[in-house]
Amino acid sequence: MKNRKDDHIKYALEHKSNYNSFDDVELIHSSIPKYNLDEIDLSTHFASHDFEFPFFINAITGGSENAKKINQKLAKVANECNLLFVTGSYSAALKNSDDDSFKIVKKENPDLQLATNIGIDKNYTAGIAAIKALNPLFLQVHVNLMQELIMPEGSRNFNEWENNLKEFVQNIEIPIILKEVGFGMTEDTIKQGIKLGIKTFDISGRGGTSFAFIENMRRENSLDYLNNWGQTTVSCLLNLKNYTDKVEIIASGGVKNPLDMIKCLVLGAKAVGISRTILELVVKYDVEKVIKIVESWKNECKMIMCALNAKNIQELRNVKYVLYGKTLEFSMQKI
Repeated sequence: MKNRKDDHIKYALEHKSNYNSFDDVELIHSSIPKYNLDEIDLSTHFASHDFEFPFFINAITGGSENAKKINQKLAKVANECNLLFVTGSYSAALKNSDDDSFKIVKKENPDLQLATNIGIDKNYTAGIAAIKALNPLFLQVHVNLMQELIMPEGSRNFNEWENNLKEFVQNIEIPIILKEVGFGMTEDTIKQGIKLGIKTFDISGRGGTSFAFIENMRRENSLDYLNNWGQTTVSCLLNLKNYTDKVEIIASGGVKNPLDMIKCLVLGAKAVGISRTILELVVKYDVEKVIKIVESWKNECKMIMCALNAKNIQELRNVKYVLYGKTLEFSMQKI
């Protein structure tokens, strides 16, 4: 029997987005720098925790032997590079008591900065079970409406989601992040989340892993006209400019390199989640090479910040930028 989680990994790696919204953002270079490279500070703070670096490995997989091997590699990279590692949805482990594709990461890396993820369709008790098992820094609660709709075996009942989220907030003691899965969040969703007590949002826009594409590949009658459903990460960040001082915005979705990371931070994100890009690396290369690549990302982020005259993440918000193409068109419309 085919494992759905293995299908997700397979099709996530096959999918190539035909549009990169980050290319529509041009940062304005500064010719005379104020700071030395070693003065640049990459640290950030969100979900009640301090982090040395503004990017992390974000909610990828779990729930199969292949997923276990990938999680072991990802966790080792995160541990060696002192990065936060967020597991994929813990729901898979709740369905199978023998599943150790999640617990293995903490067992092999006891000092790992770890967080985990659960679906909004679950009762808050599922979140408590995940917390008991992994002792995470925070809990992501993911929303994946279009994925569920396209998924052949997906849920068709959604009217409990809002109440479920409210109960997560009321009953979970660690910080909660409301997370999209690649379709983006805009102002209306943020307002709704604020009312329910959410303080941190991972907007996860279109441009990276496409669960519409993934689930369409698993269907007999593909709804591929929905593969580009949702808003891009950059469009979401622009739409939420007035909220960056009210809530914590995490950017993810289509982030491929340190320049994309910095663009997210310029547009108001507190941190940047990396999923497909790091998944591709650990599948293609050995762990030692991936560690070298990720370590290089840290220095590259500093280089770009130096060229923008930004000493820290807060100063990046003062950087000027120019928009082009579809992103410019989006920014000129009020939604």
